[in-house]
Amino acid sequence: MAASVLTAATVTASMLLPGVGSEAQAATPGQTAVKVAASKKGSPYQYGAAGPNRFDCSGLTLYSFKKAGKTLPRTAAQQYNKTRHLSAGSRQVGDLVFFHSGSNVYHVGIYAGDNKIWHSPKPGASVRMEKIWSSGVWYGRVN
Repeated sequence: MAASVLTAATVTASMLLPGVGSEAQAATPGQTAVKVAASKKGSPYQYGAAGPNRFDCSGLTLYSFKKAGKTLPRTAAQQYNKTRHLSAGSRQVGDLVFFHSGSNVYHVGIYAGDNKIWHSPKPGASVRMEKIWSSGVWYGRVN
């Protein structure tokens, strides 16, 4: 009887609290980077800034992944070249989303799920989550 109550409690906890149970999983660096970026919501855009209080687009991704224990180069184009490229169907929360014109990468954000990214968009704006506005984006996973 005691064993069945304990088993029922563990199963219930696992269903109610994802990650609780016998095989809890640690957050990936990408998931951690999403949380870091979200914590910077409202921080103003500043060209060339990489935190902790102001960011440009690649500065936010660099800062967020650094806090997650990963190193990225400084610019969006360099970050694209450093990631493992993948299809939209393979993207996961925490992957980088690259906006481009032809082969020129000009903007980057962190995939937050539900077709949204965390990013630092432009002068006069601040860090925010926003729906991906273009179908022609590239995805990359930080190794």
